Parts: sequence; structure tokens; C-alpha cells
Amino acid sequence: MSRRCELTGVGPMVGHNVSHSNIKTKRRFLPALAPATLVSEVLGQSFKLRITNAALRTLDFKGGLDPVIVKLKDENLSPRALKIKRQVKAKLAEKAAA
Repeated sequence: MSRRCELTGVGPMVGHNVSHSNIKTKRRFLPALAPATLVSEVLGQSFKLRITNAALRTLDFKGGLDPVIVKLKDENLSPRALKIKRQVKAKLAEKAAA
């Protein structure tokens, strides 16, 4: 499984380890991924996603999965998250029409 956040698309970055003698060697900075069970209030379901800790804090701050996933760009989302986004948008459009 790839080390990429399913909501924000954050992945590994490359940088240098710098020693005391200023010798630089390549290293990778991996994102802090955590498995999270997120509840969609609109759909009434829970989903398991691997997201970064920063994305989890953002979800708590913004008020849950539904308002955040609707505003995220499609390019950053994983296929599973994109499917959830389409379902949420359809359900919200259905509620607005009624």
C-alpha cells in the first residue's frame, strides 16, 4: 500500500540528513499516516481511510468528513475517497431538491 494520504494526497518527500561535519546524504520524509474510521453524517455510514494526522485535525476543526470532502480537489483524493465524495454530493443534491 502506498504511503499517501487518501484525502490530502500528501506523500513522501526527499531531503538530506546533514551530519555534524556537514556531509549530506539523501533521506525520505514519510508522512505520519494513521488508519481512521470516519463517519459520514449525510450517508449514515463509516469509512476506514489512511489519512495524515494533520488531515485528521483538519476534519475535527472543520466539522467532520462531509463538509471537508466536498471542498477538496479531485486530483488529491484516492479512488475510495473520490467515490465517497460523489456519494455525498449526490445525497446533498437530493436533499436540496426535496
